[in-house]
Amino acid sequence: MNTNEETRLLVQRATAGDRAALEEVLAGVQDLVFNLSLRMLGTFPDAEDASQEILLRVMTHLSSFRGESAFSTWVFRIAANYLSGYRKHLFAQRPLSFEFYGEDIKNGTVEDLPDLSQDVSRELLAEELKLSCTNVMLQCLDTESRCAFILGTMFRLDSAAAGEVLGISPENYRQRLSRARKRMAAFLEEYCGEYGHGECRCARRVDYAIQCRRISPQRLDFTAARPGSLVLEVKAAMEELDADSQRFAFCKAYQSPERLRGMIRELLDSTAFSTVTKA
Repeated sequence: MNTNEETRLLVQRATAGDRAALEEVLAGVQDLVFNLSLRMLGTFPDAEDASQEILLRVMTHLSSFRGESAFSTWVFRIAANYLSGYRKHLFAQRPLSFEFYGEDIKNGTVEDLPDLSQDVSRELLAEELKLSCTNVMLQCLDTESRCAFILGTMFRLDSAAAGEVLGISPENYRQRLSRARKRMAAFLEEYCGEYGHGECRCARRVDYAIQCRRISPQRLDFTAARPGSLVLEVKAAMEELDADSQRFAFCKAYQSPERLRGMIRELLDSTAFSTVTKA
């Protein structure tokens, strides 16, 4: 990612009407926006839809960036505000809880089911289920806790930057993050055999997950997604808030889908581009 000064100059060029600069600005934050949306909303289709709207807001509000904080922090704030009120995604209609998830793990019928793999590798399906399950598990947290968890655990924002994004003090952010981590860690420890000492094993639950439409052999979004990296304009090392901080290895970054990259080009060709220079 560009340095703060390089980004500030790019933004100046973009708001002056430089299309190439604007495209570089949006391309530089699209993975950030997509990964936050994916973790906040739970599914690839919902994350793509939300990311488009967030990038449009970044584009049309670009002239309001004053460089008083890192550009990534400014983008996070726009994204977090939008996602906190987003109600069109799947889990807004079907809210989850750790209690529901735990009961499903204990009582879901996973034995004596037909083979529903449709000739797709069962190892691949088990990996898809693991990645999907840990992502969906985030939906068991309330919106504020989920965002704090993602900012601190996946993006590794320090408490000052994350507090600025969420509009709370660094101390309040640290407390919120610590509580969210402890809840996630306790659930994983009790139920998950992949990241804790529970009895649940993804390989045993593949057919059950397909039957419940939690994964589909025809659409393996997580295992098909290309891994990415997120380098942010924040401190090199975040505060280690508790002993569970290293447990959440499932918070991996993905490159944003090609459809989202194409959407940026469509935005630049639309009338929305003209609003960038009007402020």
